[in-house]
Amino acid sequence: MTPITRRYFLKQSAVAAGALALSTNTHSYARAIGANNRLRIAVVGCNGRGKSHIGGWSDQPNVEIAYLIDPDQNVLDRTLKNLKQKAGDKFNCKGVADIRRALEDPTIDAISIAAPNHWHSLMTIWAAQAGKHVYVEKPMSHDVAEGRVAVEAQKKYGVVVQHGTQRRSDEKIAGLHEAITAGKFGKLKMAYGYCCKPRDTIGSKPVGAPPAGLDWNLWRGPAKISDFHANLVHYNWHWFWKTGNGDMNNQGTHQLDVARWALDPKQTHPTRVMALGGRFKWNDQGETPNTMFAIAEYPNGQQVFFNVRNVNYQGYLHQVENEYYFEDGGKIVKGSYYAKGSSKGEKVSVPPGKVTPGGNWGAFIAACRAGKPEMANGTALNAHYGSVMGHLMNNSYRLGTKVPFNAKAGRFGDNKDAYEHFMKLHAIMRDGVGVPEDGAEYTVGPWLTFDPKSERHTGQFAKEANALLKDPNNAGFEVPKPGKV
Repeated sequence: MTPITRRYFLKQSAVAAGALALSTNTHSYARAIGANNRLRIAVVGCNGRGKSHIGGWSDQPNVEIAYLIDPDQNVLDRTLKNLKQKAGDKFNCKGVADIRRALEDPTIDAISIAAPNHWHSLMTIWAAQAGKHVYVEKPMSHDVAEGRVAVEAQKKYGVVVQHGTQRRSDEKIAGLHEAITAGKFGKLKMAYGYCCKPRDTIGSKPVGAPPAGLDWNLWRGPAKISDFHANLVHYNWHWFWKTGNGDMNNQGTHQLDVARWALDPKQTHPTRVMALGGRFKWNDQGETPNTMFAIAEYPNGQQVFFNVRNVNYQGYLHQVENEYYFEDGGKIVKGSYYAKGSSKGEKVSVPPGKVTPGGNWGAFIAACRAGKPEMANGTALNAHYGSVMGHLMNNSYRLGTKVPFNAKAGRFGDNKDAYEHFMKLHAIMRDGVGVPEDGAEYTVGPWLTFDPKSERHTGQFAKEANALLKDPNNAGFEVPKPGKV
């Protein structure tokens, strides 16, 4: 397979149609959208979120889904058939297995990425090099280093990159965060995110041959996976480290991003993180935790707490939300503000905040038509900052050691807030889920220090933690160095 380079795309485009418009007064290589303002888009990944992408773009005026891309021929054929039934005489969509075939087409304006996590950054980078705008599902990166390369690719080629964090398109959340950063409720001390939605065990699947119709080499792409098993395709890849990021950077990316959004705008990456948890009750093939409590500390002293809780039980409290805690003891919980010591909340009312209108789909299309990356609701840089926080928390967990399942598991020093919130989770797991205190274990990760400028770990555990910042890649699917995009 031909390696992906900017020179390669320019050559291919010139041969194909000579139509790739390169502006002489900007660093953007994005194709000039035609006089009729019609935007042609290619959707990568036709399962799960891919279906939402297809529906979202189909509802946008003057947007054409020109390619569907999936390495599973059965999935691709089924999705093409469904789209043709809906589009009728207007159907004009090609189906291909390899994103590079669509990137070679000079008439494509944008790529919509709903592939597994391990593909997100490389597809974003390739698309930017080809002059295509990018809508990429969360998380934008599968590891810290490749996320930085995606940011550099966006900067260099000037394309629009919008992250699939739909809450960035919510003017109410934007307004709340504008009020928080303006000091309406006092100084924010800690932003809290919850990813507490029930999952189930995935069991175990034996190693075997990939199913007929699946291009296994294309599916795994940059991820160094030697063996196929059926728990990878088509959803449970989320729960394996080489392909997914657990629920921390799956559903949790939304709430992580919201939590970081509420911090002082000058804050980029945390300087210290830790996490603890486990994969309780499920004796299965999955690797990622189904229960986590994590902390990120930022240079100005603000903190983000995060809670993952997936094990279902009678009385399960479903929480996919954010809370805000202030230095004076006040807090915002479920949309109401509670003063210190008060059990009576007042509904928070703030003016709408600044977002590009049109929802997540419409905002992206507007940004592409305007040729303005800053209009994206969830830019590449914000995607990077939010995703990295989750990666660092996960990496602390991955470097953890086993300790008894009890209240002493948390190593929080004098952080009383952390201990209080950890104990709430511990009580749920002990009393609700029924995890026994005599025999079960937590995995407790170390405190990892991180330099926001170099995006490298320092201090104790730096060697082990830095080894997790970049995954190895397969030949032909290498993520380039930041200066080589």
